[in-house]
Amino acid sequence: MTTAVSEADRAGYLALVGQGAQAPAVDFALALAERGVPPRDVLLDLVAPTQAAIGDLWARNEWSVAQEHAATHVSEHVVAALAAHHRPGAAERGILVVACVDGEWHALPARLFAEVVRWDGWDVRFLGASVPGPHLISYLHRHGPDVVAVSCSVPTRLAAAHRVIEAAQSTATPVLAGGRGFGPAARWGRTLGADRVAGDAREALGVLRSWPGLSLAESEPRRESFVSDDEHVLIAKRGPQLVASGMEALAERFPVVGRYTPAQREATEFDLGQIVEFLCAGLLVDDPELFGTFLDWLCVVLGTRRVPLPTVDLVLDVYQQQLYDFPRARAHLAAGHRRLAG
Repeated sequence: MTTAVSEADRAGYLALVGQGAQAPAVDFALALAERGVPPRDVLLDLVAPTQAAIGDLWARNEWSVAQEHAATHVSEHVVAALAAHHRPGAAERGILVVACVDGEWHALPARLFAEVVRWDGWDVRFLGASVPGPHLISYLHRHGPDVVAVSCSVPTRLAAAHRVIEAAQSTATPVLAGGRGFGPAARWGRTLGADRVAGDAREALGVLRSWPGLSLAESEPRRESFVSDDEHVLIAKRGPQLVASGMEALAERFPVVGRYTPAQREATEFDLGQIVEFLCAGLLVDDPELFGTFLDWLCVVLGTRRVPLPTVDLVLDVYQQQLYDFPRARAHLAAGHRRLAG
């Protein structure tokens, strides 16, 4: 009896979700569990890596946004079906709240984690996508959970995550931070003051099992006060001005930009705005690697769409000139230039 997810299983499942075949995909996942694969592994070794593969397919321009959304919808039904068919035992470990930070709409990773820890004996309260900070705090005050797991999938939501971490801790609720938005091994969650961090769901399970008492007093030492200057705030306010300057420079250097359709112009402005947002996120946690990793991804996306990569260098030049009075931002942009050159 097979008790592990194979590469053939992942390929078959990807084909089903790519077709939007909801019922066959659900049957496929349930059949894996019936043949001996633990439901937890179906989620973590089948659904989760498939979602990562879907993101790569979109980045390489092999899948459209519509196909990616349809596939994600199918996986949401698969998670629900597994949760319904495999009920957890008694919740003996305590109450765990799982929430995505305000503005974070990628809820599926958090939902996967919620079901996995539910099967591990937790009474889980999954609050879903984009939970406003004040509403989360009100919920924590009312229900008094043992721990809150904060999910962040995109680094541009780190400022919101920081506010949630501080607010949750003000209610004496320990915080576990996880999700790709917190960076490799969730290191930016630690920077922002979370009591514990986890790079993936399996690591989070281990963290929760070994956390003594789940109390703030017994947490690992964290930064007593997260200190950041206001460069990221001021630059975010300049975002529209920076994007306009970037568009003007692109039109001067590449005349075709002046003939863009409204849709093309909107897409380009979005990309330029993303550069500003990721720059601000890198400044918040004071880590040039955040911005550099984003540039790596952006170049893949633009390259598959046949956008000349020197356009990125040009925009970074413009932003450096505009931000002459922001030394850390200029340093992050210079590091980005070196990354592109390499």
